[in-house]
Amino acid sequence: MGTAISLFSGCGGSDKGLIDAGYSVVMANDIMGYAKEVYEANLPETDFQLGDIAKITKFPKADILVGCYPCQGYSQGGARDPDRPINKLYREFGRALRVVRPKAFIVENVPGMARSNNRPLLDSQIENFSDAGYKVADPKIVNAVGYGLPQERKRIFIVGVRSDLKAEYRFPMASHGPSLLPVITQADCLAGTNGTWPAGEYYDKAFHWYYLSRDRHRGWDRPSKTVLANARHMPLHPMSPPLRKVGPDQWEFDGTADDARRLSYREAAILQDLAGWEFPETAGLMSKYKVIGNAVPPLVFQRVVEALPPEVSHA
Repeated sequence: MGTAISLFSGCGGSDKGLIDAGYSVVMANDIMGYAKEVYEANLPETDFQLGDIAKITKFPKADILVGCYPCQGYSQGGARDPDRPINKLYREFGRALRVVRPKAFIVENVPGMARSNNRPLLDSQIENFSDAGYKVADPKIVNAVGYGLPQERKRIFIVGVRSDLKAEYRFPMASHGPSLLPVITQADCLAGTNGTWPAGEYYDKAFHWYYLSRDRHRGWDRPSKTVLANARHMPLHPMSPPLRKVGPDQWEFDGTADDARRLSYREAAILQDLAGWEFPETAGLMSKYKVIGNAVPPLVFQRVVEALPPEVSHA
């Protein structure tokens, strides 16, 4: 069994993917207290170290280093300010990479980083990791629906293999889509929730103008829109009336808003491949949505991990 270290781990979605791929996660880290509580409620065997990554100086040995460091200046739901200090956390990942010297590393991040005007930050990360002694594959934006997730979710992955292993990483091909397996729909995974209004489990505030500035609805026969970390922007439950465009950046319900609701946090967890996970009641609804929306869907991360070359998984 291979070993892995996880940094910026959140509630553990990526680490569940590592475990499902046959790796033991020997250390995890995040700065959010509730993320630690959720992580330990579901993955209790991992040594989770809560706190600022910059203050961690010792790391165990591991075959793989993974990290989902935030770059909120490039996120659809973030501040979109590329100069924010939080966007430089990749340097802490690079520091850990040089200390641990794993056989490979995997990074997941928001796709906005790949836009042409943001390319300098992406190039800086690749240079950092290359200088640490890794052959970095061309970053790839992966849509999770192609790997069997019932959700349109695009994220960029950066993967590198230690140069002395003389191996290259190739991303796995999509398994679901046209001419492939049928995509997984909301009907496939949210059966039994039609007409339910789970009290206390969904954000029930009014649909403000910004929410209605775009189409947030997807029907039962389609995958969900992206599950975000902000409860106010959570997609509509498919039982809700559809939205129709009535003007520039203006949508309204083709029916009544009284018949519409956002996805509950448990439904969002199902769409993130976290069905059955425990979410302790030590935090409120907003925190539950946040850790779920920030999570990496385990099955997506598992597919990326399983594509590592034999020199990594068996050397």
